[in-house]
Amino acid sequence: MSFLTLTSIQKSFGPTRVVHDFNMAIEKGEFVSFLGPSGCGKTTVLRMIAGFETPSGGSITINGKDQTALRPNQRNIGMVFQAYALFPNMNVFDNVAFGLKVAGKPRAEIEARVKEMLDLIHLGHLADRYPYQMSGGQQQRVALARALAPKPEVLLLDEPLSALDAKIRVSLREEIRQIQQRLGITTVFVTHDQEEALSISDRIVVMNAGRADQIGTPSDIYNRPATRFVASFVGTLNLIEAKVIDPSGNRVEIGGQGITLREPLGMVKAGDTVSLALRPEAGSIAEGAKGDTALTGEIISTNFLGSVIRSRMTVGATVISFDMFNAPGLAVPQVGETATLRFTASDLLIIRD
Repeated sequence: MSFLTLTSIQKSFGPTRVVHDFNMAIEKGEFVSFLGPSGCGKTTVLRMIAGFETPSGGSITINGKDQTALRPNQRNIGMVFQAYALFPNMNVFDNVAFGLKVAGKPRAEIEARVKEMLDLIHLGHLADRYPYQMSGGQQQRVALARALAPKPEVLLLDEPLSALDAKIRVSLREEIRQIQQRLGITTVFVTHDQEEALSISDRIVVMNAGRADQIGTPSDIYNRPATRFVASFVGTLNLIEAKVIDPSGNRVEIGGQGITLREPLGMVKAGDTVSLALRPEAGSIAEGAKGDTALTGEIISTNFLGSVIRSRMTVGATVISFDMFNAPGLAVPQVGETATLRFTASDLLIIRD
């Protein structure tokens, strides 16, 4: 049986439904990220798990026990917020010890557990500091230690890295993942940053307008998007409209050029339009590039992005982007020249909403 189960969860604020019939089963020790744009319902689902919001319908169970009607202090859950939420009048030690003191733990047990948590986040030498004397990254580590100190069954993180600068975000997300794996704690992480979700999750829930558009591993989400929204939201993607010319032979036409798809077209007829997805890194215009499929067009732009050079070409009325890794002496495509983009047919995915 799954450790954390959400069954037909719904939430309405007045007449507005913000979460629609949400279902998910999370295993013990799993790290699951809720990914989506602002207003998609991901934080509302997290707040229902924590008990800060009561579901309008459905149920929440943790380790087989119904939590739906319990208050936050009746659930064994640790939560880390975006804004740290540390007590400014308490030093680091007392902030981490707070939950243990509220639970009435013996002083010796509190001191041992706080020391263990501060060693875990490598801040034992700052136990006497106050929040205002610490950086944002250090404060968020303290907030994480405080959430973990009472040994919660589930750890919830509500966009904990969004207030930090890019370099700190990367190092702290890796540290969070390492701590989660070391403790084996079931974790739900809310973010709008796709790179965060892809880099540290066991599974990702891509949310759109209060619904889970797709639930899967990072590889599934990136390489096999289930809907147009997932395809466009996760990573950079070419969304291509193709005309069906031979349904039985999986033949379509892009910009007047015929190609054969690997994936069956399904219930369509000649003349219909299908939506295809192609990642920019899938193709190459290099001489001798491998691939069983090719499209020829005109280069209309080239942009230097550091490690990657991204170019755009027109194939008829269709614009397709493709990437090349930057390297000394690389021949960069020039605007106006004709190029042939080669890729494998299996790289073209049919988007079926």
